[in-house]
Amino acid sequence: MLKRIKHFWNSLGPGLVTGIANNDSSAVLIYALAGARFGLAPLWVLLYILPFMIAIQSMCARIGALSGCGLAGNIRKYYSPWLLVPAVASIVVVNTINVGADISGMAGAINLLIPISSWIIAVLLAVFVVGMVIFLRYDMIEKIFKWLALTLLAYGIALVLVEPNWGAILQNLLVPSIQNSKIFWLTMFAMVGTTLSPYMYFWQANHETEDLRNGYSPVRVCKFRPVSSSIISGIDLDTRVGMIASNVISVFILALTAHTIHLMGSGDIQTLRDAASALEPLAGPYAYPLFVFGMIGSGILAIPVLAGSAAYALSEVFGWRASVDVPFNRAPAFYTIMAASVAVGLIIPFVGITPVQALFWSGVLGGMATPFLIALVVHMARNKNIVGTNRVPIPLHILGVGAFLMMITGSLYVIFA
Repeated sequence: MLKRIKHFWNSLGPGLVTGIANNDSSAVLIYALAGARFGLAPLWVLLYILPFMIAIQSMCARIGALSGCGLAGNIRKYYSPWLLVPAVASIVVVNTINVGADISGMAGAINLLIPISSWIIAVLLAVFVVGMVIFLRYDMIEKIFKWLALTLLAYGIALVLVEPNWGAILQNLLVPSIQNSKIFWLTMFAMVGTTLSPYMYFWQANHETEDLRNGYSPVRVCKFRPVSSSIISGIDLDTRVGMIASNVISVFILALTAHTIHLMGSGDIQTLRDAASALEPLAGPYAYPLFVFGMIGSGILAIPVLAGSAAYALSEVFGWRASVDVPFNRAPAFYTIMAASVAVGLIIPFVGITPVQALFWSGVLGGMATPFLIALVVHMARNKNIVGTNRVPIPLHILGVGAFLMMITGSLYVIFA
């Protein structure tokens, strides 16, 4: 039994890491805000969005595995520059903002415990995360990321300790509940935006190429190459496990604040201290340390994914070598872009935007950037030059089109409502 569990754990890779990294500081705060504001009512969104998540990420994984190249490289080779420029620009801008929001969230959380300047904390965190990616090999980074994923189970343990109403949780998961207010729909859009995060598409596509690089040329040619059906099946399973794990953790976070902050009557989160107080009824003086633990775990996992996906995209545009499995001197542009993205992100927490505002609006911006990228992914997943005869199955294609329509409708609502 233990052997099987170990084999299954070792078989997981980019799909699990991508899914868990989706619960970054921004996502944690958005789900916590939703639970604090509306109780258990928004839970159904996390269940009903799951098939769309799996469909989009499966497409991205197949594109990377079958072409030996990431999304930006394939767009550059097979599509118009008029599509490449906005696709890469959107991921770089949104990811940089998200990096800043995550650093802000982590620094703010640590500041709850340690009375040190948030600026100093943020700089130290940025140096640590970038240094880890530069100096560690890919297989070690992936192992660290997989074990960091387990830190987010703290939210599940916390929820169990609260002794929630499991019947109410199940009911709100299955039965949609809608409130006719602008703040409700904006919060729902932020939830969907942070759940279908654009950086996930670029990261997983590129890391499928990292996983399958053995036996291939290190040069990314962006051309279909046959991959065995067993590898495709393994990639699909890894992706499903990662997306399910991501949303299970999201349910834990939302249900936790629904059973604490919302029931206490405060109804909102204005500061990180408010979010930490969600644990106070069950953990007392340990509330803040537990909150900080979760925020640090999610941030350390997500920041390299955010900055890395932007670095992959830009490197593929200019034909630079891009890999976390080579030292700095063999991919200097890639690592420099990653470090620059984190450095620019550092500025965001210090321009008068509170951590909660930065984290919430990064989710909204991510959602507005999503429709265009989903449309490209859906088309690439059926492009024979990229995936050959392994075109994504029709049901997943339909879900991809549905995700595009859903996100474009939500974006228009945010702009014009």
